[in-house]
Amino acid sequence: MTNIKRFIIIFILLFIYSFIYAYSYVQGVSNDLQENVLRLHVIANSDSIEDQNLKLIVRDNLLSYMKNISNNCSTKKEAVEVIKSNLENFKKIAEETIRNEGYSYNVNLELGKFEFPTKKYGDVSFPAGIYDALRVKIGNSNGQNWWCVMFPPLCFVDVTSGIVPDESKEMLKESLSEEEYTIISDNKSSDINFKFKLLEIFSNAGLITAKN
Repeated sequence: MTNIKRFIIIFILLFIYSFIYAYSYVQGVSNDLQENVLRLHVIANSDSIEDQNLKLIVRDNLLSYMKNISNNCSTKKEAVEVIKSNLENFKKIAEETIRNEGYSYNVNLELGKFEFPTKKYGDVSFPAGIYDALRVKIGNSNGQNWWCVMFPPLCFVDVTSGIVPDESKEMLKESLSEEEYTIISDNKSSDINFKFKLLEIFSNAGLITAKN
């Protein structure tokens, strides 16, 4: 065997090893985020100004209701159970809001696993991936989306301030490993940014699987 062939074989083996290691790492971090984060996804009827404004009013009323009924939730599992037991109330609030605003759109609510793009909430960023979420589809649901994190309660963050409340951060810290929390909250370290990019690359390539 020539030196060139040996080099090629070693290179291929190193590449395979690196890929498997990176995939295992990314899948593990993604699974932990899936297990501890619950998101909200509201889709407007269309991109008209009226429908986009309506989407935000529906969002506000749903979040206000969620805030009232989830005060005692300390885990994502508890938050999911609260939503499950109040799913009809969420739908009723959305429908009443739409009628009160002078529209007759129907509303479809789903609680399940959905793909999300990379999103930044104040000083915390969540990589693209598959997350448990409450999806609210208004009318034809052909309009722009609105995304947020229902648990920990980052939906209630004023993102213009660039700061996530310490209480929400503490919930994240308690649920995630130190490194996983650092990945979503540290935007300065080049090493952390590289790991965050790995999550995005694997997710966008469809290589991250949803945990049942």
